[in-house]
Amino acid sequence: MKKVYISPSLMCMDLLKFKEQIEFLDKAADYFHIDIMDGHYVPNLTLSPFFVQQVNRISTKPLDCHLMVTQPENYIDELAKSGCNMITLHVETISGQAFRLFEKIARLGMKIGLIFNPETPIEAAKYYLHKVDKVTVLTVDPGFAGQCFIPEMLQKIEELKRYRQQHHLNYLIEIDGSCNPKTFNRLIKAGADVLIVGSSGLFNNDPDISKAWQIMQDSISAVEFSPNF
Repeated sequence: MKKVYISPSLMCMDLLKFKEQIEFLDKAADYFHIDIMDGHYVPNLTLSPFFVQQVNRISTKPLDCHLMVTQPENYIDELAKSGCNMITLHVETISGQAFRLFEKIARLGMKIGLIFNPETPIEAAKYYLHKVDKVTVLTVDPGFAGQCFIPEMLQKIEELKRYRQQHHLNYLIEIDGSCNPKTFNRLIKAGADVLIVGSSGLFNNDPDISKAWQIMQDSISAVEFSPNF
């Protein structure tokens, strides 16, 4: 059976139960997904390097920071100091500085993630896909939780899987947006290695985080894996 990694999106957690939920998820999840938005690249403000620092005080799992910001270069040093383990950059914001940013992230001891907006083709990053540890497909438009799944992104997941095989690469394929019981089956069969779970996939399942997690796990376990996996 294929191993599917789970990364809870902390912008969707119950902040009134911060310590309780982080402590439980630290034992259950593979790593944490932390959205950082500047109110400019996307019309929303969410988490921050300070939030990363607070999670890092409790968590032992890797922290992946998704930079939905216009100037990602301004966040890298502070996130490294805050305990970030991976920085995931938007293809759309790193034109003209991709290689420089990758070098800096690696030098500071963090892994490199890359994320595509729904309309951005894989070809936009073909010259540096070999440098990243993880590639994320946004299956909703960026900026807000709770949006509808964009089914055309299943094709992009399949393309990334083929590209990885053809070029003998090792990046993980991650999905961000509407990962829930309605989509788990299609996403995993298309080639997803990592599912970012938020409101519809995890936190809204039950007020008790342990029950919410079990409901999610049961849904994922119900996926029938093909022998080709």
